[in-house]
Amino acid sequence: MTLGPRLDLRQSQQLVMTPQLQQAIKLLALSNLELETYINGELEKNPLLEMAGEEPGDRTNDADADGERPAASGEDPPSAADLIETGASETDAPLDVDLNAETFHHDCASDTPMPATGGLDGGLGLSGMSVTGGSGGGDEDGEGLESILTAELTLHDMLIAQMAGLDQRTQMIVRHLIDMIDESGYLVGDLNDVAMRLQVEWDEVEAALKIIHGFEPTGVGARSLAECLALQAIEANRHDPAMERLLANLDLLARGEMASLKRICGVDDEDISDMIGEIRGYNPKPGLLVGGGGAQPIMPDLFVIQKADGTWAVEINGATLPRLLVNRSYYAELSTATSGKREARTFLSECLASASWLVKSLDQRQRTIIKVGTELVRQQEAFFLHGIQHLKPLNLRAIADAIGMHESTVSRVTSNKYLSCERGLFELKYFFTSAIQASDGGDAVSAEAVKTTIRELIDGETPNKILSDDKLVELLRDAGFDIARRTVAKYREAMGIGSSVQRRRQAAIESAAA
Repeated sequence: MTLGPRLDLRQSQQLVMTPQLQQAIKLLALSNLELETYINGELEKNPLLEMAGEEPGDRTNDADADGERPAASGEDPPSAADLIETGASETDAPLDVDLNAETFHHDCASDTPMPATGGLDGGLGLSGMSVTGGSGGGDEDGEGLESILTAELTLHDMLIAQMAGLDQRTQMIVRHLIDMIDESGYLVGDLNDVAMRLQVEWDEVEAALKIIHGFEPTGVGARSLAECLALQAIEANRHDPAMERLLANLDLLARGEMASLKRICGVDDEDISDMIGEIRGYNPKPGLLVGGGGAQPIMPDLFVIQKADGTWAVEINGATLPRLLVNRSYYAELSTATSGKREARTFLSECLASASWLVKSLDQRQRTIIKVGTELVRQQEAFFLHGIQHLKPLNLRAIADAIGMHESTVSRVTSNKYLSCERGLFELKYFFTSAIQASDGGDAVSAEAVKTTIRELIDGETPNKILSDDKLVELLRDAGFDIARRTVAKYREAMGIGSSVQRRRQAAIESAAA
C-alpha cells in the first residue's frame, strides 16, 4: 500500500450550539428568584433595557411606536418569535438539547459565550401566562438596644449594638469575635488564632468572649452545645455541680443511659427528671431567635389551582419576575448620535441583538416550564385530589416522552423550582419518586407514599409498644406495600427517625421527665 496525500468528500451531521443557545439552555435551570437577580444584573449592563411598570398603562410608548404592544390582560402573551426579527438559523435552534453531552472548544477569546442582556421586547411580560391543565456597622454613638430592635436586625447588628461602653481595645477584640459567630449563635474558630492574628494576649481574648457571653440572646458566643446550655443555666441560676456534670455528659443523655447519669451527677430519679426538664426549656440555637438571619424565603415558581369545572390551571408566578422593555427610541437616538463611530454602533447592535435573543429564550423558558408543569399535574392528579398516599411512581423520562422533550430538559426545568397548590408548597423534584411493588400484585406505589405510611405508624405507637423494623414490614405488607426490612430501615433513617431501641429509650426519658 502506497502512502500519499489525497482528497476525500465525507458527509456527516453534528450539532453546532452557539453561545446564545447555550445561554438559553442554562436559563431553564434558574428559579424565578435567580432569574430576577440575573435580569437585574443585565439592567445595569445594557443601556437599552429599562424596567416597566406592573400595569400596561404605566409603560412608556416607545414600544407602541414600533407597533409592539403588551398582551391584553387575561390572554397569553404573544410569542417573542412573532415580535422580534432574528436570524433563521440561530433562533430556530431548539432548546431541547443535552448540553452536558456536547463538547465545545474555545480556542480564542471570540469563542467565549457572549454575555446576554435580558429584556422583554415590546412589553412582553413574564406574568399572566397560564394554560389549563446581613451585616451591620458599629454603634459608635452608643445607642440603646431598644432603639435598634424596632428595625429588622441581624444577630451581628444586635451584638454590635451591645458593645457600648467598652474601651477601644476591648471593642476591637469583641468586634472580631462577633464576626466569627454564625447565625445559630456559636463561635466558629480558635481563640489562640484570634490572639495571634490581633497580636494580643490570650487572656484578653478570653475576657472579651466572656463579655459576649453576657450579651443577649443568652447563650450566644458558645463554642459547644454544652457551653451554650450552661450559659442559659447560669442565667436561670440553675448551674449547680450536678447540672454541670450533666451538661458535661450529654452523650450519655442522648443514648438514654439514665443509670450512668444518676451515678455521675449523684442524684436520684426525681432530680434527674427535673434537670432534664430544665435543659429541654433551653434554646440550643439562640442566634436563630433574632430576625434577619439571612434566610431566604421559598417563593413558588408555579401555581396549581383547580377550577370550578374540575380542570387544573397551571400558572407561572409573575410576581417574582421583573417586566422589561427594550427602549428602541433610545437605540435610534444613540444610533444617530454615533453614526460616525464604528465601535459605538457595534456595541449598540450587540446590545440589541443579545436582548432580542434573551426575549425569545425567556418566552420559550416560560412555555417549557408550563408544559412540564401541566404534564406533571396530569400524571399526579390523584395526589392533588386525595393526598400523598396517592402519589404515583414517576421519573423524568415519563414526562419527557409525554411532552416530546429531552430528559435533560425536564431535569433542568424541575431543578430549584417549587409548586404551590392547596396541599402546600412542594419542590418539583418531590413528584419524581421510585416505585415500590404492591404486595397484592397491583399497581406500584411511590416511595414517598411508603415513607408517609411509616411515619404515621411510628407516630401512632405507644411507649409500651414500640414498633421494630420487622413489625413495620408486616404492617406495611398488610397495607399493600411489598417492602424489605432494609428498605424500611433506609427510609426511616432518611426521615431522621431513630431505631426502635432509641425510640424506646426516648420514651423512657419522657416518661421519667413527666
